[in-house]
Amino acid sequence: MNSVRNLFGSHSRSFRAGPLLKKTPRRGVSTQELDATKGDRERVVILGSGWSGFVLSRELSKKKFQTVVVSPRSYFAFTPLLASTAVGTLEFRTTLESVRARRTGVEFFQGWADDVDFAEKRLRIEEAVLRPSLLPPAKGEPPISHDGKEAQLSKKGQIFDLKYDKLIVAVGCYSQTFGTPGVRENAFFLKDITDARRIRKRILECFETASLPTTSDPLRDQLLNFAVVGGGPTGIEFAAELFDLCHEDLRKLYPSLIPHINITIYDVAPKILPMFDSKLADYALNLFKRDGINIKTEHHIESLNPGLPGSPTNDGGCFTLKTKQDGEFGVGMCVWSTGLMMNPFIQKSLDTVHTYPTTSATLSAPISSPPTDKKWSLKRHPKSGGLMVDDHFRVKLVPRNGDVQSSTTSLNDTMIIGRRTPTEATMHDVFALGDVSVFEKGQLPATAQVASQEAKWLGQALNKGNDNGKGFTYNNLGVMTYLGNWKAIMQGGQGQEIKGRTAWLIWRGAYLTKAMSWRNKLLIPAYWVINWIFGRDISRF
Repeated sequence: MNSVRNLFGSHSRSFRAGPLLKKTPRRGVSTQELDATKGDRERVVILGSGWSGFVLSRELSKKKFQTVVVSPRSYFAFTPLLASTAVGTLEFRTTLESVRARRTGVEFFQGWADDVDFAEKRLRIEEAVLRPSLLPPAKGEPPISHDGKEAQLSKKGQIFDLKYDKLIVAVGCYSQTFGTPGVRENAFFLKDITDARRIRKRILECFETASLPTTSDPLRDQLLNFAVVGGGPTGIEFAAELFDLCHEDLRKLYPSLIPHINITIYDVAPKILPMFDSKLADYALNLFKRDGINIKTEHHIESLNPGLPGSPTNDGGCFTLKTKQDGEFGVGMCVWSTGLMMNPFIQKSLDTVHTYPTTSATLSAPISSPPTDKKWSLKRHPKSGGLMVDDHFRVKLVPRNGDVQSSTTSLNDTMIIGRRTPTEATMHDVFALGDVSVFEKGQLPATAQVASQEAKWLGQALNKGNDNGKGFTYNNLGVMTYLGNWKAIMQGGQGQEIKGRTAWLIWRGAYLTKAMSWRNKLLIPAYWVINWIFGRDISRF
């Protein structure tokens, strides 16, 4: 679901008025041409091509809205099946949907949203398409500029402005690392298709290196020691898929290496799969124990560094994982799946509201001075930093100092409450969906199911012009997780519990029906059958 540039360690640029850059070299379409085809439609700009952004772009009426998606990725990734692609159960293409698909009527710009002016309804976007001059040089060669001289590679693309009538913020979140040293640089994440490709390549590298005659047995043990940090559904499903790969396919190719394989799941919580009933979680725990997958709860990761403990000359590309309980030990790969952290775009680029949007915002109560005289910021959740929204997903503003008092609040009321009551403003043309939004009535789970339901509801509401009708209500359809060896667990929205082979059939059927296109609805079962007959693809590329 990421649609902005990773801005860690850098400061967000302030929005400065400038000439509108009409040409976008990598798009093939100018903003002038976009304006010319708009007609009397409203332009809806969607930031992000994840679950919320992609589903909403397909849901909006193309007769009523000109839909424009802005994202650094030109595709949508079906995240529940990424673990399957990482081990070759499915091919990468089966989880991808192009934003530019035919007959969708969706315009697309590949870029990062850099800043927003809510008063002028204008976005500042940085292009995310690499030009030849921005591509990294071949290994061992210096960067070359067009005049043949060495040049420093530019890290920023060109900037252009884009006007909107309605703005949807659906940029998604990043993986939470809790500031653990070395994790962001050395861990393998599972948020995008590029992550899945890295994981598949690394697994096969570990086995190929371990099979070499020059590799010692202690090094083999560390190469084939796979750590999974996070006891939620993503971490559990990846560990299960990795177990299937090792014991169904790789054991036929590397029979002597099977005794060296070790898969361990680490979690700081006292139990895994906390969103499931204790009976289902215990079933998963006992199944993993029988399969030889280690579960280490209440373990704190302290660091992850390249190389092996003691810095041997031949480390096989391994890493040193350090836990508070077990100290340092070598691992061939560490897959990190411990929740989400707020997107830097939400944290920094949207930190300041430059000018109060008088024409599109409504105050919750009158105030004594004009709102344009005050400094405003987006209302955020105090813990996660997510954008607070009402039941129509409209983003809210609050005074920056937090103490603007309503002119209708009496002194007695203030004394009774014990503090001033801050006035809020609701923007009727700016919405937030998915992981970056937080309901005022209560925070919803950060899952694909929630994001998809939110996007469908908002799309239908905008199509009908339902600005003040009944708000969104989440319909919990349940959760399910694959456990390996054709077994799964499922907990329905009404508390139904299913486990074993039946749950596995439901798990596969549910994800097959949720695939976005008929192309992938056909490809997914086709690859399941092909891999069941011929085995998984273990090509390393």
